[in-house]
Amino acid sequence: MTVATLGEHAVLARILSRLPKTPTSVLVGPGDDAAIVAPERNQRLVVTTDAVVEGVHFSRPAFSPADVGHKALAVNLSDLAAMGAEPRWSLLSLVLPGSALVADIEALVDGYVALARRHGVAVVGGNITRTEGPLVVDVTAGGAVRPRRWLTRAGAKPGDHVYVSGTIGGALAGLEMMQAGRRETGDGSRETGDGSRETAPDPACIARQLRPEPRVRLGLAMARGRAARAAMDLSDGLADALRQVSAASGCGVRIDAAALPIEPGAAAWWDARGADAVMAAVAGGEDYELLFAVPAKGGGRLRAARRHAADPPLTRIGAFTARAGELVVTRDGVDEPLPAGFEHFGRG
Repeated sequence: MTVATLGEHAVLARILSRLPKTPTSVLVGPGDDAAIVAPERNQRLVVTTDAVVEGVHFSRPAFSPADVGHKALAVNLSDLAAMGAEPRWSLLSLVLPGSALVADIEALVDGYVALARRHGVAVVGGNITRTEGPLVVDVTAGGAVRPRRWLTRAGAKPGDHVYVSGTIGGALAGLEMMQAGRRETGDGSRETGDGSRETAPDPACIARQLRPEPRVRLGLAMARGRAARAAMDLSDGLADALRQVSAASGCGVRIDAAALPIEPGAAAWWDARGADAVMAAVAGGEDYELLFAVPAKGGGRLRAARRHAADPPLTRIGAFTARAGELVVTRDGVDEPLPAGFEHFGRG
């Protein structure tokens, strides 16, 4: 059954039946013209919005409907995490082709709701509209942060250490693995069109692309503990985040290639293909890890924050400098320019 066959109101009713019960802080929730959310005492509201678009952020059948729903919320929760905000509510809007299957939309909502439950996020409303184009999932998310405890891209100072959470490169490598479409040979390798062998796709990398994990707990701990001066999520790659934070803070940055926590499966994938694993991992996007500017003498606060968020690990990869516009990766004692990160409508 398609959404065109069932109709908007019936589709909406099915979606509403799948949403969790709203908390008492939501005075008016789904089903009305707008939501009413009670403000929290001594908290500041943080709001973000992002969309995932078929053919840009996901493709079928590589992504299951539940993967799409998960990713649509995860990318927004990652933005809140980068600001040090605790997620509270979200709005879910679906732009649907008439040919979309009702079962797929229900699975998409289930994937969204499963992640929302994990992070205590209420779904307070949204919208459904029709399109002749691709499927779009548009999300607005809100969170709360204590006064003067939020993080922004500005605030890094020369001498601050650059830290990154988790590993990088996995999501890009996972995308390449899914796109490659090579067949199993039975010995753990893959056979290409010319009969050559290369490493098999790594499930961990593919999972990083399909189901990114927003680092909410880490962002909260770093902000509440005042362990960082600035932060940004790696939605468009480490290189892009370094450029954005440096520009907003009026600093330069120098990164040590040997210190980069590259996802092992990604490094093996690129090494087998003769690609530069360092530059690929630095430029690649959609890891949704967090970048922090940490004061050089802030070790005590950093350790305290880490006790509140033991996972994922944090790795020191470089430092911000006083030379605005300096964007350098140092490898084997040689300085190389920081590659460009992902940019929608980027030239070249």
